Amino acid sequence: MSEQLADAVRAALRSVRDPATGQDVVAAGMIQGLAARDGLVQFALAVPREQAREMEPLRQAAERAAAAVPGVLSATAVLTAHREPQGPKPGGAGGATPHAHGHGPRPGPPSGPKAPAGQGPMLLPEVNKIVAVASGKGGVGKSTTAVNLAVALAAEGLRVGLLDADIFGPSLPQMLGTRERPRTEGQRIIPISRWGLKAMSIGFLVEEETAMIWRGPMVMGALEQLMGQVEWGALDIMVVDMPPGTGDAQLTMSQRVPLAGAVIVSTPQDVALIDARRGVKMFEKVHVPVLGVIENMSYYCCPNCGHRDELFGHGGARAEAERMGVEFLGALPLKLEIRKLADAGTPIVAAKPETEEAQTYRRMAARLWAKLNGAEAPSGPRIVIE
Repeated sequence: MSEQLADAVRAALRSVRDPATGQDVVAAGMIQGLAARDGLVQFALAVPREQAREMEPLRQAAERAAAAVPGVLSATAVLTAHREPQGPKPGGAGGATPHAHGHGPRPGPPSGPKAPAGQGPMLLPEVNKIVAVASGKGGVGKSTTAVNLAVALAAEGLRVGLLDADIFGPSLPQMLGTRERPRTEGQRIIPISRWGLKAMSIGFLVEEETAMIWRGPMVMGALEQLMGQVEWGALDIMVVDMPPGTGDAQLTMSQRVPLAGAVIVSTPQDVALIDARRGVKMFEKVHVPVLGVIENMSYYCCPNCGHRDELFGHGGARAEAERMGVEFLGALPLKLEIRKLADAGTPIVAAKPETEEAQTYRRMAARLWAKLNGAEAPSGPRIVIE
């Protein structure tokens, strides 16, 4: 059924012509990454970068044509600079960066923050504070930390959004315990409500085993749409579960939303700490304050006898935070219960709020909220170990 719908959309797109060449967008090879699932259609239009702004009407026409196909509930098109320009075209707008909003440029508040030149207005103007939860490498428990911090903030009565910015490896559907498809209202997507949060992930829009074989511009376009086309509404705070590393998603977030700060998650292991250091340096370069470091899997706690083993070492993240002059927010054990509850879609903060681990998440969340609102860390000497 999905293949039939994709074919029908592709046929409808043949009626849309590039005004510069007269070719239809399918014959011209402009349609990239077309996917149709459960009535949701997504695709990209590949255009030369310097022609992006004048191609916005073409993008809108393609989106309308796709939306008119029977069986399509919502159609989203983005502009991507996949192809290098083949030469100057009449009326070209030099130096433009493509829009990646499925609904066209979204106006921000007149006096609100501005993105760098050519990037358009900042996204998520109704969100008070936006915090990125990041790691230098994968497998350190960043997503588990992000989800539990978000649930802990919601438990304090805050209006909280949770955005999964990992396009290639989305984990929110599993960790929130739902495969629910988001509703649409026109071209707006309604976020999933779960555990007191508003949540959105590319994983809610595609099949579980679908591999997102996309290049950088399409990934950045999809991420911008998860921010700009989703009906987030007014939020006190948004927690962003970042993909590991220091790539396109991190750059897009730093340029397109006013990040209030970042939290770095690491294990005590030396190789993880090296990557955590890179993460801190990356946020410093894009002028995003690092709010703190969390040491995950700080030690292993046997579920039978409670015996403690420091499998990856212990205290490395604390020492690294002190060396870099960043606050150490806390440590969490490698505990079977945290993993099992996360896999079951029931974050430990919600499922077992009385446990020490849940209380640790809540203390860290409270400290983050206090820092975001201007509270300083307790004064006292800081020992730096070189």
